[in-house]
Amino acid sequence: MTIREYHLYRYSIPVDSQLILRNRFLKQREGLLVQIKCKDSEGWGEIAPLPEFSQETLEQAQEQAIQWLQDWDKALSENQKLSLDGLYPSVAFGLSCALAELKDTLQTEGNYQVAPLCYGDPDELYEPLDQMQGDKVAKIKVGMYEANRDGLIADMLLEAIPDLQLRLDANRSWTPAKAAMFAKYVKPEHRARIQFLEEPCKTRDESRQFAQETGIHIAWDESVREAGFEVKAEPYVAAIVIKPTLVGSLEKCVNLIEQAHQQGLKVVISSSIESSFGLTQLARIAAQYTPNVTPGLDTLNLMEYQIIRSWKDSSLPVIQLNSEFITQIL
Repeated sequence: MTIREYHLYRYSIPVDSQLILRNRFLKQREGLLVQIKCKDSEGWGEIAPLPEFSQETLEQAQEQAIQWLQDWDKALSENQKLSLDGLYPSVAFGLSCALAELKDTLQTEGNYQVAPLCYGDPDELYEPLDQMQGDKVAKIKVGMYEANRDGLIADMLLEAIPDLQLRLDANRSWTPAKAAMFAKYVKPEHRARIQFLEEPCKTRDESRQFAQETGIHIAWDESVREAGFEVKAEPYVAAIVIKPTLVGSLEKCVNLIEQAHQQGLKVVISSSIESSFGLTQLARIAAQYTPNVTPGLDTLNLMEYQIIRSWKDSSLPVIQLNSEFITQIL
């Protein structure tokens, strides 16, 4: 198989000015789109390191992607394969998606049923939850305000919507005392409807202790990306959360999914605030590899535009390759 073409594009689109990633405001979401063509087939992928979370910068990712594409072209001309091993996670993921599309191994149908995401005002959740078909699942970012406030809001929502299942994400922000304060304000009869609380405490052992003392299930998120992490069934561990842009290649993600399913754990495919382009691929991955689990992909409303591929039923304007927001690199 001889490659005919490859292209790399860089995008920069405005996002909600109130979006805070750890210690900084994110005013623009920047990333790369890679396109590869072989004979009559083509594949696309998105490479979008997330500031404050990815180990690599966009500049480093761009440099590595250019080098890999050039090396891949050469390898194909010599009838050889080029590995994705050793690449930055965002680069490995974007390139692996392009290869999967090229080989037609990524299904076209996606799971566009998302868990509405709330960063602060719980009133924002009522309307999208009211419109949801099937299971009512919502996600709240906790740990940004007082722990007792977070507990009161979670309890209030669970009280008001009897069929609601909540996912919570603390990003390791609580001490054991603050995590206990949160739990104090969630009635014991409501705790079973918390599907999981992602990494409540700064260490895994503290999070395990919290779960054991409160009966609130937890999930691993940051831990999944740490060296030496093993997927295994543990008391009160309900799920692992996979953010492919931060984890690596599609193959690596699928391997983690298979390990988790073998251990009886739920797997949630989650966004790293990709563009609509990347989000639609994540929806397809979720449908293919984690059927019947609502993915965590409700981040498009942070954007002002969609790119090339639009999210199902989104009314945001869609920009194409000739837009002022997209520059061709290769």
